[in-house]
Amino acid sequence: MKTRTRSIHQIIEEQVQKWQILDKKEKKEAEEISVVTISREPGSGGNIVAKSLSEKLDFDLFYQEVIHEMAESARVSVRLLETLDEKGVSVLEDWISSLVDKRHLWPDRYLQHLMKVIGTIGKHGRAVIVGRGANFVLPPDKRLSVRIVAPLEIRIKNVTRDFGIDKEEARRRVVRTDSDRRAFVRKYFNADIRAPLNYDLVINIGILSIEGAVDAIKGALSQKSKG
Repeated sequence: MKTRTRSIHQIIEEQVQKWQILDKKEKKEAEEISVVTISREPGSGGNIVAKSLSEKLDFDLFYQEVIHEMAESARVSVRLLETLDEKGVSVLEDWISSLVDKRHLWPDRYLQHLMKVIGTIGKHGRAVIVGRGANFVLPPDKRLSVRIVAPLEIRIKNVTRDFGIDKEEARRRVVRTDSDRRAFVRKYFNADIRAPLNYDLVINIGILSIEGAVDAIKGALSQKSKG
């Protein structure tokens, strides 16, 4: 666990340094490019889609674990905000304030940091964000929100294969993770993670391949960017 945590801290530090060395022109370009948020059912292949998409778009990839680690640390949250200029911080704080009012949220310390972290990533742009309710944090016109789903039996099969466990244990893991993610979004954003209208695009991996899903997202991103 310590090795994994240290690795995540290294990822965070590298990302901060990358943002800090961007010149003004690059920052301006980054802000004009949409972010893709990916919500996924456990075992649906959402992480694989996110990785492939980030590689094809040359976007930074932020997995749920990295976002969570960033939000857990007040120091990291402040450090991320320091990568924005004064105007960027002001715009972000105004958006968070309006989001809290609009969704009638009661943000605890974790949610405050989480919104700042996701908001900072959104301001820099060129990113694929996996999980943590990112689609509920970022302004709809600044991101493409995607939900990856798949039939239960396919998800169980994938989890059985990926984790080397039997079918019943895989089923329990899928059901438990599904429940945890629904509870997280309901608790922090007063929203239903499964509601299709919370997303710009819902993709059934039972119908499309991983490659097909990536192509569909790229097409939707291009279309949305054109307005």
